[in-house]
Amino acid sequence: MNFKFTKIKVGSKQLAVVSAFTILLFALTATAQIERGSVLIKNGTVLTVTKGTLEQTDVLVRDGKIVQIGKSIATPAGVNVIDASGLFVMPGIIDAHSHIGLDAINEGTNAITPEVHVADAINPMQISIYRALAGGCTTSHAMHGSANSIGGQCQTIKHRFGTFDQETMKMEGAPRTIKFALGENPTGHGRRDGTQPQTRMGVEFVIREAFSQAKEYKEAWEKYNTNKLVKGFRGTPPTYSLRLETLAEILKGNIIIHCHSYRADEINMMLNVCKDFGIKRITFQHVNEGFKVAPELAAAGAMASVFSDWWQYKLEVYYSTAYNAAILVKNGVVTSINSDDAGMIRNLYHQAGKTQKYGGLSDDEALSLITINPAKQLGIENRVGSIEVGKDADFAIFKNHPLSIYGVPQYSIVDGVVRFDRAKDANDMRLWTDPKETVDIPTIHKSYAHDKDNCVQDVELDLSDLFNN
Repeated sequence: MNFKFTKIKVGSKQLAVVSAFTILLFALTATAQIERGSVLIKNGTVLTVTKGTLEQTDVLVRDGKIVQIGKSIATPAGVNVIDASGLFVMPGIIDAHSHIGLDAINEGTNAITPEVHVADAINPMQISIYRALAGGCTTSHAMHGSANSIGGQCQTIKHRFGTFDQETMKMEGAPRTIKFALGENPTGHGRRDGTQPQTRMGVEFVIREAFSQAKEYKEAWEKYNTNKLVKGFRGTPPTYSLRLETLAEILKGNIIIHCHSYRADEINMMLNVCKDFGIKRITFQHVNEGFKVAPELAAAGAMASVFSDWWQYKLEVYYSTAYNAAILVKNGVVTSINSDDAGMIRNLYHQAGKTQKYGGLSDDEALSLITINPAKQLGIENRVGSIEVGKDADFAIFKNHPLSIYGVPQYSIVDGVVRFDRAKDANDMRLWTDPKETVDIPTIHKSYAHDKDNCVQDVELDLSDLFNN
């Protein structure tokens, strides 16, 4: 199919016609192929996070992978160059707790819903993904909500903004994860509708009962799979259950739990549940009172993804401290700082910087909170989270140090492809400042991202020739 593109004029009123037309056009032309680029980043201050800081250093990327780090790397033929002189190059920021790319995130019809998966409802066109890129964030953990004790499965996504394909957004090969929740959210703040759980101890019971059923289910299948190999066996397989199958995968260590939590007593409770069922892979989310049980978390090998300084927004999170992240780090807990918010995801580098004021963390320790540590929590540390040869070419390039209040992201690069370019995008802003500006329709899908109010300005369209061929 060949398209003929007419010119359109951008006006001043806000209508949805551009959005609808853009969706139609690019849904027809999108493919599931992941775009991977080649680029040479020249002469930057490279903040590797795991290998120290390298001054005036080049990073060469081929087909989405880092292939060389050093000084004065010759520019290969056909490779674009980014001059990072005077700029800071860091790994792409990773948010271990986010809901961007999603809506209606709670399947609250049951206390146990591991059979649902947010990957089935990723919206690659959501403007929050582009805005996250503008803040240097290249990967996030799109999570189910906290309405249930055992919620749905989550999805690690790469911010490949510009595609209209769900599969392209998913980080291929990322381990499976699932959302659990403790406290007021799954109890419905003490609801009285007769459903479980209604208390904190009820949350524990629901989780323990579910794991007990999953253990029996797993053992039944193991017994059947062994017996069916015996000559003459005539037994029937156990009844298949996607819910129990998913829970059994947790028991096997194939799915990482990310558990919404606030209070220290409940964190200890969940640690005991995991110990009793042999579960090793768990990251506690929010963990506002994590500083009270930091040694216990470290001893169990549990990880913690926290806010920098959010608390007191409801009763059970009334007690916390801005020193929480630093205390956890100093006690040996793999700790990250997350956003849980479409606005805060745009300045996670500032959130990490707060740990230098509240706790005195070093540059590498603070940067680890938004790079290699969340990568470890998501099981993707062999791919992203630091600048090393062989890893994915995901970068955030800053003017001024990213931990400085003057740090400003200039580029966000995913798989070697520039997905955000501050200078170019500032130039494209003319589309919204000059009502007489005329642009080609293919430009609209990119420029749509710049509308600060999540809607688009009105246009005059002549689409008569669009589908002639």
